[in-house]
Amino acid sequence: MDKQPPKPKPVTPEWLFRAAAHYLERYASTTANLRRVLERKVMRRCHALGEEPADYGDLIDTTVARFIELKLVDDQAFAEARLASLRRRGTSKRMVAAKLSEKGVGRDLVEMLLAKDETSERDAAAAYAKRRRLGPHRLRERAERRDRDVAAMVRAGFGFSDAAAVIDGDGGGR
Repeated sequence: MDKQPPKPKPVTPEWLFRAAAHYLERYASTTANLRRVLERKVMRRCHALGEEPADYGDLIDTTVARFIELKLVDDQAFAEARLASLRRRGTSKRMVAAKLSEKGVGRDLVEMLLAKDETSERDAAAAYAKRRRLGPHRLRERAERRDRDVAAMVRAGFGFSDAAAVIDGDGGGR
């Protein structure tokens, strides 16, 4: 007795609006990210129905535009909040730019927000070292692991001078 899963319902504007609303209830998002999420949902449903996902591009654009109009999707507000959160936890400017770009924030907006950011790279490096327990926050084998700690900081996007200063305990910010 193999039961087949029920055939999904067709893609409708109402379904797409509810899917977007459900996603935005759970996650903050950018315009581009919401569009990608909706495209994946439509693709999955169309695949199950044997339809062509490209036929629903205008419907996705209309739905995203409706959420922008309702001010439930705001790229600048998302980017500002995400930037503040990432910098507080010790993320380098390079990594912040990469993470925001990954979410679909435009390059111009990223550059403008990073230019206004008042957190110094050294303070962010100190927060990162503390969170990862590197350098002065390491309990044992601090001297033996110095080079590894500096390398970890450089991989996280910090410049060598900031990484070395924080790991050596010379300019730890806070």
